[in-house]
Amino acid sequence: MAAAAAGPPPPTPTPIPSMTLPENPAANAIFVRIRLAVPTDVPHIHKLIHQMAVFERLTHLFEATQENLTTTLFNSPPFKSFTVFILEVSRLPFPNDRHSVNPNYPSVTQMVNLDTNIEDPEAHNFQVDSDVVVAGFTLFFPNYSTFLARPGFYIEDIFVRECYRRKGLGKMLLSAVAAQAVKMGYGRVEWCVLDWNINAIKFYEEMGAQVFQEWRICRLTGDALNGCGGGN
Repeated sequence: MAAAAAGPPPPTPTPIPSMTLPENPAANAIFVRIRLAVPTDVPHIHKLIHQMAVFERLTHLFEATQENLTTTLFNSPPFKSFTVFILEVSRLPFPNDRHSVNPNYPSVTQMVNLDTNIEDPEAHNFQVDSDVVVAGFTLFFPNYSTFLARPGFYIEDIFVRECYRRKGLGKMLLSAVAAQAVKMGYGRVEWCVLDWNINAIKFYEEMGAQVFQEWRICRLTGDALNGCGGGN
């Protein structure tokens, strides 16, 4: 059931979601937005990837640079190749801006009532403007299922910063990718999870995902890739 990159059909515009705000939002309410990433988001994406590497105990594999991310992530229209959703939070409602009218993916906004206030000690490092902070991201791209004879999405990364976890924001990111797959008529969404990350496994299963114990990741990289590919 191997998957190979596929060229999906051009995306059709997604209707701009409506959001009705309550007259008296809770004192600890935050506004959450999921939008397409743009090149100016690269510094934040780079920091998020590094935090993810720290969390996954894989910093020894971290080689990404802002320059490489800039030159590789934005060469194709959204959903035809690598696509990044940015998760933002704010204490104020998000304005109608270029993200909310993006023809490829109008931003999705939701208000979330919290039991307690969120203390974000790194807000200054992830600040987009005076009241908007980047809280997470997901990176995904098309693949193909020969068994289904249909394209799908593979999620390479999905990450929410520590102080924003267990607030339902990761579910929003995953649901956004799933909704786009459904909209485009795709057959499935797949990703990997570390076997020691019990909380993530439980979360994915609660979302309805199957976690396959019998599959293993196979990877060629570095010298092994060059050797297999006939490089010197």
